[in-house]
Amino acid sequence: MTGAGYDLAAVGVLWRRDLLRFFRQPSRLVGALGQPILFWAVIGSGMASTFRMPGTELGYLQYFYPGVVLMVVLFAAIFTTLSVIEDRHAGFLQAVLAGPASRGAVAAGKVAGSASVALSQAALFLLLAPLAGFPFLSVNWPLLLSALSLAAIGLAALGFSVAWLVDNVQGFHAIQMTVLVPLWVVSGAMFPASREHPVFSVIMRLNPVAYAVSATRLALAGPGAPGALPGSAARDLLVLALFAAAMLSIAVLVARRGGTR
Repeated sequence: MTGAGYDLAAVGVLWRRDLLRFFRQPSRLVGALGQPILFWAVIGSGMASTFRMPGTELGYLQYFYPGVVLMVVLFAAIFTTLSVIEDRHAGFLQAVLAGPASRGAVAAGKVAGSASVALSQAALFLLLAPLAGFPFLSVNWPLLLSALSLAAIGLAALGFSVAWLVDNVQGFHAIQMTVLVPLWVVSGAMFPASREHPVFSVIMRLNPVAYAVSATRLALAGPGAPGALPGSAARDLLVLALFAAAMLSIAVLVARRGGTR
């Protein structure tokens, strides 16, 4: 087998391993659907009476739904990469690195596995789309899948880079929560950008998660979806593609240059 063959085999094994670990743990399957439903229902119901969006009768539960979809992808993609630290402590990661596959293949395999788990969790939550006012037949599925896939890859690669460099779970959680929560909150997932606060609008435009939320809104509600960023879905996908490519490149670079402790 050639070097490329070993790399492809390693990517496939690591990808399959993360998916199997997810689907063989019933508690993770329940949590993947239960937690976002509770979050969407509790926060959405609490804000429903006070939320008013100019120019539309859109309710808050419907507005908030695309944001929760991205929340599922974001947290699942990041926290699945926590297995990098667990695999290091268990000796599995060292065994993989001792094999003939390159470190870049290891990074790609872990990112692919984490992104796939995130998309699986999002798929479970998307079963509720009709209840949020988005019939399945009206959804632009190619756009939705593209946006969520690119966001999952970029976020999983970000999580992998941090997990590769950090040697304890507490440090990983501290770093990720410091980055994750602001990324999601300042993405337009919970509230649209106000014209009275131009600084907030600028921050949103610099946030890649905001483009994922925008593309998800356009895929679910169609062109002109309330809360979507000004511009086209093609622009959103381009930004997400650049984000995914940049994060994946960083993950491969970190894996090649960083140690395993």
